[in-house]
Amino acid sequence: MINRSAIVLRAKPPMIKWINKTGPDDSPPLSKRDVNRDRTVYLISEEAGETEEAFREWVKANFETLFEAELMGWITDPEFWPRSRTFAVFTKWFDVEMHSVVLDTTDDDFVQYAFEP
Repeated sequence: MINRSAIVLRAKPPMIKWINKTGPDDSPPLSKRDVNRDRTVYLISEEAGETEEAFREWVKANFETLFEAELMGWITDPEFWPRSRTFAVFTKWFDVEMHSVVLDTTDDDFVQYAFEP
């Protein structure tokens, strides 16, 4: 077990609509299942996942970074991102799952990459 909690964001209909609207014109529309099939897992501090209140506070304090990372995963040019990226919009676009137990099942060393949305 490692001393981290994890967050997974699941796209809701407004996010899926945006992906399909801004993606290439010749590509078939993606379904909710397509979009949510392989999601990014964000590791957060263990403390941020200890209580529901701590988790909500962490998400509210960090939603902009999460929102931009998710948008960047689909469309890298911020010119095409929605102008309004408030917490209210974030909660309409994503379901947020928190996982308080994270198990590392290998003995391999971690490789760390810089996270910049």
